[in-house]
Amino acid sequence: MVLDKVKEECGVFGFYDNDGFDVARMTYYGLYALQHRGQESCGIAVNDDGVITVHKGIGLVNEVFDSENIQELKGKMAVGHVLYSTSKFQREDCQPLVSRYIKGSLTIALNGNLTNAHELRAKLEQEGAIFQSSSNAEVIMHLAARARTKTHSIEEAMLKVLPQLEGAFSLIIMSPRKLIAIRDPKGFRPLCLGKIKNSYIIASETAALDVIRAEFLRDIEAGEMVIINQEGLNSIKYASEQPSHCVFEYIYFARPDSVIDGVSVYQARVQTGKLLAKAHPVEADIVVGVPDSGLSFAVGYAQESGIPYGEGLIKNRYTGRTFIKPTQDEREMSVSIKLNVLKNNIKGKRVILIDDSIVRGTTCANLIKLFRNAGATEIHMRVASPPFLWPCYFGTDIPSRKELIAVKYTLEEIRQKIGADSLGYLPLEDIKNIGLKQDQGYCDACFSGKYSIKKLPKNVPTPSKTQEEIIYDNRRRIIKDFKIIKAYS
Repeated sequence: MVLDKVKEECGVFGFYDNDGFDVARMTYYGLYALQHRGQESCGIAVNDDGVITVHKGIGLVNEVFDSENIQELKGKMAVGHVLYSTSKFQREDCQPLVSRYIKGSLTIALNGNLTNAHELRAKLEQEGAIFQSSSNAEVIMHLAARARTKTHSIEEAMLKVLPQLEGAFSLIIMSPRKLIAIRDPKGFRPLCLGKIKNSYIIASETAALDVIRAEFLRDIEAGEMVIINQEGLNSIKYASEQPSHCVFEYIYFARPDSVIDGVSVYQARVQTGKLLAKAHPVEADIVVGVPDSGLSFAVGYAQESGIPYGEGLIKNRYTGRTFIKPTQDEREMSVSIKLNVLKNNIKGKRVILIDDSIVRGTTCANLIKLFRNAGATEIHMRVASPPFLWPCYFGTDIPSRKELIAVKYTLEEIRQKIGADSLGYLPLEDIKNIGLKQDQGYCDACFSGKYSIKKLPKNVPTPSKTQEEIIYDNRRRIIKDFKIIKAYS
């Protein structure tokens, strides 16, 4: 099935034990809590006095790990990773990546995407480096290993490497005796620090700390490196820039029970639903959210509008991943397998249906068809984010612009294509009002085209035109191409 959901690249988890915990099992539970951030592969590497044992593979956490291989992972430190690949995936891309070099061992788990990875990789290859994967983490691995041979410590090596890295990276590094967490100067991806008894935990989200009953200490700051060793915890502020936290973490990626950079994801989504109700009111009988992220938006919309919130979709929790479907009927059936309409709540009613985003429009079109078949008299689609108009270069799998429905069609045309009675997106100017801390800064480039990093990969379109101008230009090119073809036919 062609997916109509944006995917996050991955989640990371680290554990430094000072109390005799089973670090592999604690990391396993942490990864389970972060499974929503990546379902393509996962892995755990443990450090037993400098000896690294790693187990990783393609699949979900409970598919890759069992009681037998978890018991084989013994040590004082552990690093875990769940991944959804933003490019063509191969088994070698599974993380954590482990390397053994002249100074010992190095283990890396990365969440994010380096915008200059291609040029760094090319330079390293020209100098004789051999790569086994397509992962950005391996680029960092090579840079770190080379710098470490000329420094006294891994943190000193990373201070030489970090100025070379551009883009988004929330990173966990495990050396023979240290566990290190690093967040990029813009803080695109979340990373937090926790503690249980005298042991320290690093995780992509606070929900992973809650699962193992750890205490949340604080978020790791943008441009900060945290070093954990036998002596305790140390922090280095290696860069100081205006943060640019990814706003889509609050809209879709993160679990609603997480708190990211001091902001409750659930409260941000409820507030977003309220803003959506103010921007696009409509008379209706029931407000329904698309599971899972859409539910919180629907609560906020119902609170603001006074229209009752109700369950309208039941999610099958056991479907796993959906394979490519060869026919349209099977594509539509795959949506029904995952989500089914609660007919008694919908029949004869005017429905407000709320989802987090529309990428290509295929999923919401199929959902609206399901509601029509269930007897809904009207279906008003509300989207808890602005239209996707621009690609993301910071670890989010937003398709190319030619695949984004909002680039190709006007609002009215999208409404007609998905079959809704009305359609309303969250206004771009309302993003700043969803509860984010204004002094921290956020990234909404996938909606606005305003990137907080000046140097982007080559062939990036210039975001200087409105949505209507973009659609007009696309159509003009199509007409021109048609005339050329006709002239030569």
